Amino acid sequence: MNPRLLVGFHGADDAAVYKVSDDLALVATTDFFPPIVDDPYAFGAIAAANALSDVFAMGGVPLVALHLVCFPSKSLPLEMLREILQGSTDKVAEAGAVVGGGHTIEDTEVKFGLAVTGQIHPDRIWRNGAVRPGDVLILTKPLGTGLITSAIKSRAATGPAIDEAIRWMSTLNGVGIEHVKTASVSAVTDVTGFGLVGHGRELAEGGRATLVIEAASIPKLPGIEEFLVEENLTGGAARNRRYNAPFVDVADTIERWDEELLFDPQTSGGLLIAVQEDEADDLCRKLRESGLEHATVVGHAVDREGDLRLKVI
Repeated sequence: MNPRLLVGFHGADDAAVYKVSDDLALVATTDFFPPIVDDPYAFGAIAAANALSDVFAMGGVPLVALHLVCFPSKSLPLEMLREILQGSTDKVAEAGAVVGGGHTIEDTEVKFGLAVTGQIHPDRIWRNGAVRPGDVLILTKPLGTGLITSAIKSRAATGPAIDEAIRWMSTLNGVGIEHVKTASVSAVTDVTGFGLVGHGRELAEGGRATLVIEAASIPKLPGIEEFLVEENLTGGAARNRRYNAPFVDVADTIERWDEELLFDPQTSGGLLIAVQEDEADDLCRKLRESGLEHATVVGHAVDREGDLRLKVI
């Protein structure tokens, strides 16, 4: 492997990191998907927040983004595409970065995302697999976006619950990041398609630890209760459950829907942060004061217990 590729295929990290000099490395990532909400501007903003998240999760600062567009211009109005691009451009600017261009192709359905490049010091990279036994785990956003977006697709979700889900999916994981950078953090990842359990397992893998998640502490999207029905279950949640089953132990006392949320695939979910125990409460407080009012301690790390990567109690 090229020695300048500090982070690449060999781990389960959120982005690639390439060393330019002793004090500069580039963080590179990309992500795109079909629309998950009806409002094109909101979709663009969510897609941008989701792609930018990988740079923040590595501890980096986003610099420039390129739009990746698949669009059926013969069947949908170009005004829709303009709104998607505007939502993304505004969100990238909010992150302190700039859109430098992109690429568009004709397709039968809309797909949209971004390739993002950021910068980081080579010695200050947050890796997925460095959790220390004794670390405390903080989750910065509530769970439930998979169930909500599934309900949106089936037209079962309307009103305030959608607005709240869009608000959180559009919230940058750069909010409050300056406080995370001053804490004794060992590992960080963003919670996206693999759900809290899947991304938690990634944290545990390289750190030779087992994560203990306290189900009662998990923050949930306000109003999620009305969408906790079988029709809104996603194929992604079922795949997450099957894939992680050999390495995860869920206590029999956990309520059905509390368990389901642990496997729910998230779009632009929050950061899962492993931090030294004596700094956890203070970091949570600072994150809440920054606008992440659901930032919560959701568990801790212990010495590896056999093949277990994650326990839910």
